Amino acid sequence: MASGQAASGKASSAPSDFQEHLARLEERGLLVRIDKPVCKDTQIHPLVRWQFVGNFPEQERRAFLFTNVIGAKGEKYDIPVVVGALAANDEIYAAGMGVGVEDLADVWMRALDNPIEPEFIEDAPCHEVVITGDDLQKTGLSVLPATVSTPGFDAAPYLTATVCVTKDPETGVRNMGTYRAAFKANDRLAVRMASRLSGAGGYVHWLKYQKMGQPMPCAIIVGCAPVVAFTGPQKLGIDEDEMAVAGGLAGRAMRVTKAKTVDLEIPADAEIVVEGFIDTEMLEPEGPFGESHGHVALEDFNMSMRVTAITMKRKPVFASVLSEVTPSESSILKKSAYEALFFQHLKRTLDIKGIEGVVMHEPLTNLRKVIFLKFAPGAPRTEVWRGLHGAATLQAQCGKIVIAVSRDIDALNTDAIFWSMAYRCDPIEDVQLVPHRAGGHGPKAGAGGGDSTMLIDATLKHPTSPLALPAKPYMEDARRLWEELGLPRLSVRAPWHGYDLGDWSDQWQAFADAATRGEWKANGENTFARRRAGLKPETPVRNVEKKK
Repeated sequence: MASGQAASGKASSAPSDFQEHLARLEERGLLVRIDKPVCKDTQIHPLVRWQFVGNFPEQERRAFLFTNVIGAKGEKYDIPVVVGALAANDEIYAAGMGVGVEDLADVWMRALDNPIEPEFIEDAPCHEVVITGDDLQKTGLSVLPATVSTPGFDAAPYLTATVCVTKDPETGVRNMGTYRAAFKANDRLAVRMASRLSGAGGYVHWLKYQKMGQPMPCAIIVGCAPVVAFTGPQKLGIDEDEMAVAGGLAGRAMRVTKAKTVDLEIPADAEIVVEGFIDTEMLEPEGPFGESHGHVALEDFNMSMRVTAITMKRKPVFASVLSEVTPSESSILKKSAYEALFFQHLKRTLDIKGIEGVVMHEPLTNLRKVIFLKFAPGAPRTEVWRGLHGAATLQAQCGKIVIAVSRDIDALNTDAIFWSMAYRCDPIEDVQLVPHRAGGHGPKAGAGGGDSTMLIDATLKHPTSPLALPAKPYMEDARRLWEELGLPRLSVRAPWHGYDLGDWSDQWQAFADAATRGEWKANGENTFARRRAGLKPETPVRNVEKKK
């Protein structure tokens, strides 16, 4: 792919760093600036949370930039905090890619196929300020306005919008993961890298350093070009360089530089970098913390990191991400890439015929547990079932419940899903229960060691009569009238108009057209001529007239 071209083939316009992204959001009215004093420990996350739990339409959510940050003890910070700037909604997420919302899935698909290696530079903006040595003991992490994400439950301020850079000591391949990091002291963090082998490349590296008897170098990035931040939460191949994938997303090489105190290359345009070494012998209690599965993760032993340097731009912005109960910023961060990854697997690797899309269910279930597959009309049932099994087995933590639906079903509308299950699914024929599934990502308290899988074919298996809503032209005309009358704003979800589902004749359409012209009497003359004797009420007309 030529340099300067985005993965979708369009000219690249992805922001080169985090502050350029914030400026674009503000220009588009997607960022709210808060200048009054707001407490990072008790107010910032609850305030932003209201737009996720306060019945806000997704497209009305905004990023919040807090310019007057204080702490619970009255501390004042000269570093502003931003929450929601990566993915409060899909428009903000797409702005970070420099593309339209409609291009997101395609951009991810092509970036995975066309990574671009990063470009090394010596003089990096992330090194304008360097804190090391005695200064770490005196102030260190305390200069950063890290937020308490779930006040009332969390045990510490956390770094949440992270890109944690580690390196395989055997192959040298870099990994970038999004892992939480709890403040423990001015020069110490507790880092949670999932111990599931499918869950954290950083953990795999940690095991190798442990075997070597050496601490693991780590650099935690807080605030960077969105395309770099977007790669951190994704479950890519353990030997894939996420910085190269980020280049594929942007359509150009991302800039990297050498960290000051650890042997790692890091994003050169990062806002803040926390460098250090993770102990491979001693683990430290970490948590409680509100997790992305929607429950508070209780105290576990996790990795202890000794901080050796904090570097930053001269005037950085501190990025924090809203996680916990979904929908959240962290779930939107994952959604497009997860869906593209699963679709790529089904369409290209397994060659499933008729597969048209993958949708991960977000509210409360956090993407992983419930997956919807969309199929073209007439897709062979054998292909539907291959797709169901393929989605359920790609990743151990994804696909506990997988439901196949037809093209006309809006997988974001759970009412439409239930409608499809109610009328297109025979539980005896169309549901399979598969045992021996790993428990996956979820609360540990009271959890057993295993789980199972449910696969449901809720596709339309034969033609049926139209959905009984007014046809599209009449609903569109009525909406124009609604708006002319100044009636309350509509929040529309499909299906909002009737449509043909295969069992509909030209004659019935002619009847319908005549009725809308006021010519119903002509329809009556037609049916009067077709009367029959010796039948029961509700006998289908076509069953009788076919015998003529």
